[in-house]
Amino acid sequence: MQLTFASYNIHKAVGLDRKRDPERILSVIHEIDADVIALQEVDRRIGARETCIPRAEIDDTHWRLIEVAKRPRSIGWHGNALLVRREFDVHEGEALDLPTLEPRGAACGEITIEGHRMRVIGTHLDLSGLRRRDQIRSLVDFVEDCSRNLPTVIMGDFNQWGRRTGAMREFADRWTVVTPGKSYPSRQPVATLDRIVASKHWACVESDVHHTGLSAVASDHLPVVARLELIKK
Repeated sequence: MQLTFASYNIHKAVGLDRKRDPERILSVIHEIDADVIALQEVDRRIGARETCIPRAEIDDTHWRLIEVAKRPRSIGWHGNALLVRREFDVHEGEALDLPTLEPRGAACGEITIEGHRMRVIGTHLDLSGLRRRDQIRSLVDFVEDCSRNLPTVIMGDFNQWGRRTGAMREFADRWTVVTPGKSYPSRQPVATLDRIVASKHWACVESDVHHTGLSAVASDHLPVVARLELIKK
């Protein structure tokens, strides 16, 4: 079985034209047409942490949210949200805290697709390399401590420039780190900040940075996409 996973930092739906346009972000998501999508910066950072993409607009798409929000006007946790196709079974969602001096976290969910149960995680890591290491270790420990040894995919803005340097070494050989390419800044990308990391249950078939006329202006990041195949036991 093959599935398409994507990660997209939407910059609170504010594009390079400085306009907040959630419909434009949703149009990019439709362009990507992934099975599972991790979004970063979906909620405002102050006050009620109100979502930048109204739930009603998400309800009109092919995707549904994995519920992790702890605030009524939010759709995520510390800006992280997970979208999955409506036909997938969603078992549970969980908001994860990550070690840091500023609010950082991850959205986690377990889903079943064609009889295969799996775990998906979306995150946005710190600007500090030391804290990124701690946060990746925290995510890896969480997965390894779970009672179910499920195929797992971690998607997000890792804020790490090097492909396999720095904090990314914390994934070691137990994970496959997919770095599709340069995704930031969207107009002329030079940094490989966004990644998709898969447990050894998966093999990467292909990956790419989704660079179109629309995605180049909708956010300061470009979406990254990976096609993964579940390895038969």
